[in-house]
Amino acid sequence: MNKKFIVPFVAAGLLFSCDTSEKKNEETTAPVEDTTAVEKEAPITDPEATEVWEPEPEVVSFDENNVPSDAVVLFNGENLDAWESTKDSVVNAPWQINKDGSMTVVGGTGDIQTKESFGDMQLHVEWQAPQVVEGEGQGRGNSGIFLQGLYEVQVLNSFENRTYSNGQATAIYKQSIPLANATKPTEEWQAYDIIYHQPEFDADGNKTKAATVTVLHNGVLVQDNTEIQGTTEYIGKPKNPAHGEGPIKLQDHGNPVSFRNIWVRKL
Repeated sequence: MNKKFIVPFVAAGLLFSCDTSEKKNEETTAPVEDTTAVEKEAPITDPEATEVWEPEPEVVSFDENNVPSDAVVLFNGENLDAWESTKDSVVNAPWQINKDGSMTVVGGTGDIQTKESFGDMQLHVEWQAPQVVEGEGQGRGNSGIFLQGLYEVQVLNSFENRTYSNGQATAIYKQSIPLANATKPTEEWQAYDIIYHQPEFDADGNKTKAATVTVLHNGVLVQDNTEIQGTTEYIGKPKNPAHGEGPIKLQDHGNPVSFRNIWVRKL
């Protein structure tokens, strides 16, 4: 009788003892320390701590025509040595040089292009529409500036001359409408300042990054970091052939448009 009574009691005691031990271990376990806290940086109180002195930008000076000293002069009013015919690379550009230091398209002789090729660039071009106003729309003072020989920034007498919006002066031809029409009257000279970044292609010839262009027309922003879809086709959709650096081309559209003070800075 006594043995039967004692055994359950002892077992119960053992059970009680184990349970108490587990609770004790839980109570004595140390909490894990959080080491992810980031120390705050001390505030900067010295203005010199944020001054950067190197590298120092190179100094650019200007000549009497306001051409930057680091620019490549493509036309200075004296000769067309930097240009060639697109019809025949051994033939010098056949356009007319004028006494006022400008050159004029000779209709029917064809486009001309630079002998040197360019990639990313800052390009400055001044042009003037024919002083005898003839034609309408695309027939009035039409020419073009082709970046890398493929992407046209339209040249057109758009002063009081309506045409399709993606074909007026400073349009990326048949692609991007200008933000404004900043064309001055016909007797005045127009100025284009163009910032261009060329497209990128992979080893298989696939375009991986579009070309972009920013254009100021007479100091007015008209193309703002615009993506170029591809070649500026007269008919059909843009094409995207893989290419490297290319020439700057001026178009013979049959109108006697004049150009002067052309220079480019490689970026």
